[in-house]
Amino acid sequence: MSWKQICMALLLALALFGCTAGEVDPVPENAYAAEHFVVADGFLTYAGDAPSYVGVDVSSYQGEIDWEKVAAAGVDFAMIRLGFRGYTEGGLYEDACFRRNMEGALAAGLDVGVYFFSQAVSQEEAREEAQFVLEHLEGYDIAYPVVFDWERQSAQDSRTLETDGATQTACAAAFCQTIEQEGYLPMVYFSPSKAYDELNLEALMEWPFWLAHYTQDWQATSFRYHFAMWQYTSQGSVAGISTPVDLNLCLTEFDQG
Repeated sequence: MSWKQICMALLLALALFGCTAGEVDPVPENAYAAEHFVVADGFLTYAGDAPSYVGVDVSSYQGEIDWEKVAAAGVDFAMIRLGFRGYTEGGLYEDACFRRNMEGALAAGLDVGVYFFSQAVSQEEAREEAQFVLEHLEGYDIAYPVVFDWERQSAQDSRTLETDGATQTACAAAFCQTIEQEGYLPMVYFSPSKAYDELNLEALMEWPFWLAHYTQDWQATSFRYHFAMWQYTSQGSVAGISTPVDLNLCLTEFDQG
């Protein structure tokens, strides 16, 4: 079942049970069974009634990657940083390893998605970032989502230091709408604290969620809302990658058609 089908089924269930925003939380809950999250061959997998795909996400911080070894290690997909906005002056930049990683991962037979590290402070800037992403995606076969990744920077010279949750939500929606208009599947990345304390998930739930939650010993996350993908560690070890790397579990079928 594709993400769009899952989303429609969840919304239909809410409607059938007469749920409204005033009665219950409209954001679909996390219905994964904790006991079905199991470690197999060095990766977290899901043994229940849901897809289970092993993934990594990478950027220039991982340096040169041997993608053939990564694929042989059992990795199914890669989320690749396409670029970022600077957190002080706000310029837009392509990740130094973006093209090499895209070409290497695709040549090795991995499914690929991308993410953009946003520091947008307005919807206009978020749409600018989305256009930057779209221009750089031309010619690449994208099977996984295009992700809006906004993370607060604590440095005193950060331009996003005081950006509130309503602005972050509006930026995420503007980015996703722009990406979706061009036929790609957008996605929103966040931690539990950001989801609970800053973002308005109800305004974003038409798009899949990518959860970043590092649990002890890779135990099942207690995050209470539905998510399509889970980044469960930043300290993964994978053949072909010489540095620690983020590991991910995808729990849905993405349909870019």
